[in-house]
Amino acid sequence: MATRNIMPVLMGRRTFVLGAALTGAGLSAALGPSSGSVPPGRISFGAYDPGGDFSDTADCTIEHIFLPWEDVAIETVFDADRYARARNRTLLVTLEPWTWSRSERNTARSLREGIASGAYDDNMRSICEVFAALESPLILRWGHEMDNENGRFIWSGWRPSDYIAAYRRMATIARRVVPGIQLIWSPLGNATMQAFYPGDDLVDLVGLTVFGLQEWDRANHGRDRSFAEILAPRYDRAVVFGKPVMLAELGYSGDAAYVAAWDRQVRTMSARFPALVGVVYFNHPEVYDWPQGFGLPDWRITRRVTAPQS
Repeated sequence: MATRNIMPVLMGRRTFVLGAALTGAGLSAALGPSSGSVPPGRISFGAYDPGGDFSDTADCTIEHIFLPWEDVAIETVFDADRYARARNRTLLVTLEPWTWSRSERNTARSLREGIASGAYDDNMRSICEVFAALESPLILRWGHEMDNENGRFIWSGWRPSDYIAAYRRMATIARRVVPGIQLIWSPLGNATMQAFYPGDDLVDLVGLTVFGLQEWDRANHGRDRSFAEILAPRYDRAVVFGKPVMLAELGYSGDAAYVAAWDRQVRTMSARFPALVGVVYFNHPEVYDWPQGFGLPDWRITRRVTAPQS
């Protein structure tokens, strides 16, 4: 029987267990039949995995879900909690402050003014009361990629002071309602990210986003870029806050050699990235068009390997 290793991450005065990692010779046997292939290494691994490719993968220790904070079937959160608990996983919830239905509420101005006026306080409090009833360890990611200025999110590209005020208001509610909740402040990782930092008291981890697309690399850089090359400047901006770092969204696609090269690095570079405590794979097709006509890359582990690049 494989040995289970509980890996605590110290965050200030809190100790938070990211999950149980299998180590030793029994790893392959313990995984059993599963299409979810976890890259080698010791850094905690998780996935946003709506297709269930990692459902039987024992060393996937973080379960990621995305949730709008309006017009949502809240019972799905309890389903996710049961699923994560059955697999001894931490539940990472990205709470997106908008509605997935068509609505005039989906504007930056209405969101910004609504949060500032307190109009969303009850909404946030109600969602957090649901979170308080969950049994899985919980990480909350609210208003992510606020430094992304491509128009994708209505909470991105605000004045830093406005974003910080909004984050602090929502994070304070979460802390009051959900004992022991872990808060991840999660920029994209751009050069402007540090201006949006909301303060040490309401951040337990810093999240980052890293995607590697071989076609993009070759068109824009004339060569393949490695995982470490893309992560390094984002990581260096993140560690100045003295918090553990997690890749809240990670994906890569290209030919077999490109994917294999990324696989070798994403969980094995603790010497270069010592504050990196977890990587969470985005096992789903892209949902927002890449620029320059690159469309919607498919990050799924069953589809991400493409024909050899010329």
